[in-house]
Amino acid sequence: MNKIILAFLPLLLFAGCTKNKSADPVVTADPLINIKSVKLSRNGTSVITFPFYITLNNASSKEVKVDYKTVDGTANSNDYTQKSGTLTIPANQKAAEIDISVKGDTLRDVDKVFYLELSNPVNAKLNTTQATGTIICDGTYLPVNDSGYTAPASYPGLSLVWSDEFNGPNLNPNTWNYETGGGGWGNNELENYTNTTKNAYITDGGYLVIEARKELDGSYTSARLQTKGNKEFTYGRMDIRAKLPKTKGIWPAIWMLGSNISTTPWPACGEIDIMELLGHQPNTVYGTMHWGQAGQGSTHIGNSYVLSDGDFSQKFHVFSIVWDSSKIEWYVDNVKYFTGNKSDVTGNYPFDKSFFFLLNVAIGGNWPGAPDASTVFPQRMIVDYVRVYQ
Repeated sequence: MNKIILAFLPLLLFAGCTKNKSADPVVTADPLINIKSVKLSRNGTSVITFPFYITLNNASSKEVKVDYKTVDGTANSNDYTQKSGTLTIPANQKAAEIDISVKGDTLRDVDKVFYLELSNPVNAKLNTTQATGTIICDGTYLPVNDSGYTAPASYPGLSLVWSDEFNGPNLNPNTWNYETGGGGWGNNELENYTNTTKNAYITDGGYLVIEARKELDGSYTSARLQTKGNKEFTYGRMDIRAKLPKTKGIWPAIWMLGSNISTTPWPACGEIDIMELLGHQPNTVYGTMHWGQAGQGSTHIGNSYVLSDGDFSQKFHVFSIVWDSSKIEWYVDNVKYFTGNKSDVTGNYPFDKSFFFLLNVAIGGNWPGAPDASTVFPQRMIVDYVRVYQ
């Protein structure tokens, strides 16, 4: 009998150990709470919703609660509806949402931010405590001060043959083409040209805005518009009323290229720079004519015009050329500062053929150099009109 009991004793001991182990309490760590940032565009008058997603890394068998509140950054109660409260995530679920209402606005402005902060978690721990709401203010309303020089509506012996007054609401696709892309544009420029209203748009009052921007990823964008195949001219008076940007590394230009550039590559097609400005010299503009052998460096002549007071970003000025079969004259506010004569051009003379307009704002490049720590974005060239008289 004792032998039988002893024989079963190891089995009983094993069974007892197994039972005790399974009865030990299971320790479950509190789930971690995360919140995601939101970035959305407002470019109209309708209210938009910023959905902030709050997630748990693991579902809990208990109800999870967390307090929240909005905190102003560069955005405030004029931009969004402030909100606070307690969010509940039901047991066995892993996500919930807090919606913040952002007020509609068509104003073009720098992006604005506000924050959504979490605190006092119940049955969970905070892994992230704050998310950012970024309001992209890319509406097309930009208040414009119209002060500055205005050209006469007519000139003796000339008739207005074409103009774009930019009365909108959109650019005329039968006039303007977008040139897009990056790659340096032959000058080691840094921008990528786009065809979106982020970089070119018409604002109230009848103004074209070309906007150069530094994006959140550090890249640069801008716009480059031209009239090739749509509006091309030989000779005449060209008036362009514009207000120019200024900052290190910015390079606005109002210019013309020979319409035969597809078959007669630059500089043989000819180039007429009605206005160029270097952003670190905002009181000086340049007028230049380029020519030369196709695919080679250009030969050029030109001159500069320096304002006696202030700079070209403060008021509108009118940049003009008067072009005939023997010469091209450059003007700022109807004051002549340079004449390029046919007799000054050696070799092939390209300035007796049709040319088209280009408007662009470049960033960086061989001439202005790259932006630096002093550079401010966005920068805008604002064009009131382009007019051609013959």
